[in-house]
Amino acid sequence: MPDTPGRSSLVAVENLRKHYAAPGHFSGRPALIRAIDGVSFSIERGETLAIVGESGCGKTTTGRAILRLIEPTSGMVRFDGTDVLGAGRASLRHLRRRMQLVFQDPYASLNPRLSVGAIVREGLTIHRLAEGAAADARVHRVLEEVGLRPEHAHRFPHEFSGGQRQRIGIARALAVEPEFIVCDEPVSALDVSVQAQVLNLLQTLQRERHLTYLLIAHDLAVVAHMATRVAVMYLGRLVEIGPAAAVYERPRMPYTQALLAAAPVPRPGARQHRVVLGGEVPSPIHPPTRCAFHARCPHPRKDAACTEVVPPLELKGPGHWAACIKEPARD
Repeated sequence: MPDTPGRSSLVAVENLRKHYAAPGHFSGRPALIRAIDGVSFSIERGETLAIVGESGCGKTTTGRAILRLIEPTSGMVRFDGTDVLGAGRASLRHLRRRMQLVFQDPYASLNPRLSVGAIVREGLTIHRLAEGAAADARVHRVLEEVGLRPEHAHRFPHEFSGGQRQRIGIARALAVEPEFIVCDEPVSALDVSVQAQVLNLLQTLQRERHLTYLLIAHDLAVVAHMATRVAVMYLGRLVEIGPAAAVYERPRMPYTQALLAAAPVPRPGARQHRVVLGGEVPSPIHPPTRCAFHARCPHPRKDAACTEVVPPLELKGPGHWAACIKEPARD
């Protein structure tokens, strides 16, 4: 499993799978959609691991399966040494206080019938952390921490802008004092002018509270700004994972190279090499028995073994793994 020797992993994921039953074909038998198909990685304390990839590759499903907001089909998830998937109801409630989620859509993730104070206080009540005046004080404190004012606790979500609503969502996650937060596209629904403010807030909170993040994103500029390490997903599998600088400077997987080449360069007049991918993403119902990216690879070789097997993640550099047998092994 791709890991960093000598450090204590807060989150360990091994061979995680999530399959959905889809309507059957003419035979009438149900088919399986392999949303996640054998994902393994670890997240160290205090770091930000970013998962990137095309829409539908399994990023959000992975984050929700780790938190058991959806039940995985198989695999193992450990949080600080505790088996998350084997946890009972009481144990899972305790774990969920330590693991929180910031949702993508700040408009849909807040209950419009509750005041901001009630939204943030809800976690305190469920986990019996504070009540009465103590809970009010805690709500006011966390609202100030995310850049809002205590009097905002008496207002309702529709009275706030998108950026302010996302701050409310962050405050709700912080109220129970978690150690690990899954940030699911936390700025994709926000104006560009507000995105940097929210990202800087997340980084400040990470430093001050010693938080660990799993960042799910498709914006490579956001990932470059936030991530310690980057994991690239394609068709439910990890195809590359490594330190952010190494992945950006020398991507080893052709799919990663294509993703980075597609990102706009914020320099007028700058010329950038484009990698044009042909073909379509294979069906997750009938995934290829060989490298899933082979048909779209910009430089395939008919004699390559990837036309016959699914390439495993192999070490290509210090802490840098890629599922491409055409790339040379570790430097």
